[in-house]
Amino acid sequence: MSGVIRIGFGKLGCIASSPLIEYLLDERADRDDLSVRIVSSGAKMGEDDAEEVAKALIQFKPVLAIAVSPNAGLPGPRRMRSLLRDAGIPTIVVSDAPSRRIIKELEEGGYGYIIVLGDSMIGARREFLDPVEMAIYNADLIKVLAVTGAFRVIQMELDKVIDCLKRGEELKLPRIIVDRKVAVEAGQFANPYARAKAIAAYEAAVKVADLTVEGCFKIEEWTEYTSIVAAAHELMSYAARQASEAREIEKGMDTVYRSPHNRRGEVLYKRKLIEKPSKPS
Repeated sequence: MSGVIRIGFGKLGCIASSPLIEYLLDERADRDDLSVRIVSSGAKMGEDDAEEVAKALIQFKPVLAIAVSPNAGLPGPRRMRSLLRDAGIPTIVVSDAPSRRIIKELEEGGYGYIIVLGDSMIGARREFLDPVEMAIYNADLIKVLAVTGAFRVIQMELDKVIDCLKRGEELKLPRIIVDRKVAVEAGQFANPYARAKAIAAYEAAVKVADLTVEGCFKIEEWTEYTSIVAAAHELMSYAARQASEAREIEKGMDTVYRSPHNRRGEVLYKRKLIEKPSKPS
């Protein structure tokens, strides 16, 4: 396949991987090889919302679709990806830890998947969560996923598929669980203390889901569940601080790993701040 690659992103609800996912592929808005469309249902995840998102994406005629949502086992996400598949569009599911339960279903359906274990559920109790708290939580989690390497996993895996499409090769869709090992390896930390802090940050983010699930679904007494979801958000704040400290260590050594794209969509690499990025030898 030659020319511009058309990619459609379908978004139902929100996980922290969702708001910036398309920008991971074109961070400077200067790639000549991509044409991207995003269709979102906002916070809603019903089957009717899923149908509208899928139909709009199909009209764009993408050669690849990325289906992003919390819990890909819910009826809405399942409906969206099945419509995309039935339209003949290769589809990669990007989702959070609860989607591990349907890995077999995804594989049997021919889907790719990137399941980010650290992309944990928010503390969605009305007594606690307001718009400001929601934004702060997502800002903290986005920092954790960016610094630890989880976002780079998404970037690199999607770039591999795009490269296959450009070369006209047989597609091999990713099937990856992004645990701490996968994330931190992609983070490419040069300093062992920075790496340790990144591991701590990612594991703390994973643990947040245990608390938010308990607070949102298992506890009925409101004063108790309010304290639990608040504790979960405090733990995510801690994770973000550990991630920031890991980044600062790498900056102090002048070893921050960067992987920008050039105009042709090739991934370049560099370590030192004052050096030009280049293709690997």
